[in-house]
Amino acid sequence: MSIQIRPAIENDLSSFVDIINYYIQHTAITFDTDSYDIASRSPWMHQFKDTGPHQCLTALEGDEIIGYACSAPFRPKNAYLSSVEVSVYLTPEYKGKGLGQKLYEALFQRLSAEAVHRAYALITLPNERSISLHSKFGFEQVGVLSDAGYKLGQYHSISLMEKQL
Repeated sequence: MSIQIRPAIENDLSSFVDIINYYIQHTAITFDTDSYDIASRSPWMHQFKDTGPHQCLTALEGDEIIGYACSAPFRPKNAYLSSVEVSVYLTPEYKGKGLGQKLYEALFQRLSAEAVHRAYALITLPNERSISLHSKFGFEQVGVLSDAGYKLGQYHSISLMEKQL
């Protein structure tokens, strides 16, 4: 598997929409319940820059986009500007093959040069694969939001994981 990782560009958005829509429709990994189209997901894409705390990286195999990892604003208030929420999404066939780790390695390397104090990950439980990935990068669970969201006919709890940068 020859993987290229680069900063996301506008033309990646269509593939990103396809990837996130899979998780919206089939899992509780994201608490989004309505699928996106390019227009509705465009504001999300425009928050990312090539430098600074809010970045998005694209993973490709050949010309095919197979995943992405992002550091988005943690919360909208100014006091949170040095904190980010990170996430990684892969096409289903690339789960469990080390691609999430490669994306996070590249993302955290880039964030190490930025004024980011904390990274947070909110992980729907149970999700041992994601907990393990984040733990490898030094994240620690700092809380659980019990039954925080209702999706796919049941309540789901969230693990709040934190990493100091």
